[in-house]
Amino acid sequence: MKKLSFINKIIYFVNIVVALVLLFSFVLPFLPPKTFAVLSVLNLGVSFLIIINILFAIYWLLRFKKQFILSAFILFIGYMSFGSLYKFSSPKAIESEGNIKVMNYNVRLFNLYEWIKEDSIETKMVDFIKSESPDIVSFQEYHPHKNINLSFFKYKFEKLSGKKTKYGQAIFSQFPIVNSGSIEFPDTGNNAIFADVVKGGDTIRFYNIHLESLRINADVDNLKNEDSERLLKRVGSTFKMQQFQTELFLMHKKQCKYKMVVCGDFNNTAFSYVYRKIKGDFQDAFKEAGSGFGRTHDFKIFPVRIDFIFADEAFNVNGFTSFSEHYSDHYPIMATLSL
Repeated sequence: MKKLSFINKIIYFVNIVVALVLLFSFVLPFLPPKTFAVLSVLNLGVSFLIIINILFAIYWLLRFKKQFILSAFILFIGYMSFGSLYKFSSPKAIESEGNIKVMNYNVRLFNLYEWIKEDSIETKMVDFIKSESPDIVSFQEYHPHKNINLSFFKYKFEKLSGKKTKYGQAIFSQFPIVNSGSIEFPDTGNNAIFADVVKGGDTIRFYNIHLESLRINADVDNLKNEDSERLLKRVGSTFKMQQFQTELFLMHKKQCKYKMVVCGDFNNTAFSYVYRKIKGDFQDAFKEAGSGFGRTHDFKIFPVRIDFIFADEAFNVNGFTSFSEHYSDHYPIMATLSL
């Protein structure tokens, strides 16, 4: 420290603060938001903190300074605990006759209110889904749009609410749905649904979870103009609701004896309490077979992964794709599974 210039001493001080905040954030998945609501807000910034610490480590390495050890060590702890923010390995693509292609997609009402200023977004979404030919699709913010034709799926279960505009969740399947239902999250338009699907001699339960929305505008200018205290309070309150919704899901899941696949928009990251609780012993398909950042939301500042596909340990994860088609504020993801 003594050998550093005045400017580098300031830089290293900032580095220490950022590194310690990142280290503290690794504890957050174990702290229930109902008790630590404000602290849990840090979940949303873990990706950013990781990127900043990588830049600090590179900065000190280029100057041949031992100060790089601080960020490098904390990044190592994070990698051992949670895996990499970015997956360098090539995505798996194993062909098998028993493969089941499972897609998850928050379609934002199929662009009903023209958030994306482009013609025929809804039909482009359907054409995209048809071209990828998933066996199961789990939709959040689904709307029975007049221009939408998903009749190439043989079976469906949808749970809609709303008076003027119907919206909710849906599961579409090429395999028979023999049972279905809703968990019913109270006091919200968000929900979790399930469908029991028969494939060959197996019955598989597919869950579609949409946890409470943060209602954060991804535009940088809007974030700058929002009152920070009010934003923190709202996010903290949302995380409390997410914990309650997660507890409802876990109680429901305990009663099921089938092999399971859990899809959904958690409105939270892989560094969160709700992710850890829902994942449990499931496999995160992105971590098993994906590559890159696995970005699933159109957040302008840094890549965010808040949509997930989890698979029971009985499944092999033979492939995973994070798509870049920009037809919603979310990007579709798809896992290829086999028993």
